[in-house]
Amino acid sequence: MRNNIQHIGTLNGPLLIFGGVYSNLQALEQLISIAKAKKIPPSNIICTGDIVAYCAEPEACLQTIQDWGIHCITGNVELQLINNEDDCGCNFEESTRCDLFSKNWYPFAKSKVSATSLAWLQTLPEFIQFNYAEKECFVLHGSYQNTSEFIFKSTPWTVKAKQFQQLNVDVILAGHCGIPFHDNKNGQYWLNAGVIGMPANDGATSVWYLEFCDQQGFLSFEFNKFAYDHLKTAQLMEDNHLPQAYAHTLRTGIWDNCDILPSVETHQQGMPLFIKCPAKNNVS
Repeated sequence: MRNNIQHIGTLNGPLLIFGGVYSNLQALEQLISIAKAKKIPPSNIICTGDIVAYCAEPEACLQTIQDWGIHCITGNVELQLINNEDDCGCNFEESTRCDLFSKNWYPFAKSKVSATSLAWLQTLPEFIQFNYAEKECFVLHGSYQNTSEFIFKSTPWTVKAKQFQQLNVDVILAGHCGIPFHDNKNGQYWLNAGVIGMPANDGATSVWYLEFCDQQGFLSFEFNKFAYDHLKTAQLMEDNHLPQAYAHTLRTGIWDNCDILPSVETHQQGMPLFIKCPAKNNVS
C-alpha cells in the first residue's frame, strides 16, 4: 500500500460523491448530465475508485473521467492495472463465481486500457482528505489498511472505529462494497455512496450516488439514485463476450450471487433500498 494521501483543502458548496463506474459508460455519462444540471463543478466531485471493472467500455470511461477533471482515488482494480497484475485484486475467494467471472472481465479490461490512461492512473492518489462544513473528511476505497477490504453497513462498528482512530477524521467516504449506506457513532460517520456501474442488489436497475451540502456549518448528506440506458450497457457486455450473469444483473437489479455479502445484506437481496438519514441529515 502506497499510503498516498492527497490533501485538497477546504471545499465549499454542494459535493457529489460516487464510486464504481465499472466501465459502464452509459451510467457515467448520465451522472455527468446530472452534475451539470445541478451545477456542481468538477472541483466538487469525488470518485471513490474502480473506474474500470465488469462492463464493456473501460478505456472510454477512463478518458471521460480524465476529461471531466474531477477528484478521484485508485480502487483495487486501478492499483492492479498500475502494477501490471494478472487479476483484479477484488479479494474474491478462490473458485467462487465472482472469482471465476473476474478471470473473464479483468483480462478484457486490461487489454483495452491505453498507455496514456495507464500513465494517468499512476498520477492518482490512493486517498483524499479535505475539510467540509468544519468536518475533516477522508476518502478511501475499501479500508485504509486494505484497499480490497469489504466493509458494509452490518460490519461491526469496532472495525470502522479503528479507521477513525488511525486517521483522526470525522467522516470517512468509502467505496468497493457496491451497496450505499451510512453508519455513525460518537459523532463519526462512515458513508458509502454505492456504485454507478452496477445496481445495488435491490431489484432496481437504477444506481446510486451521494450528495453533501453545507447548511450554515452543518454537513447535510443525501443518497440519490438515477436511471440510465442499462439495456445498452448489458447488450455491450454480451457483444464483447463478458459475463452474461453481470449483464443479467444490469437488467434485473439482482446480483448473480451473494458471495461477498455478510448474512444481513444477503437476506436483503431484492428488497427495495431505502436509506434513512439522520434527523435533518445533519452531521453535528
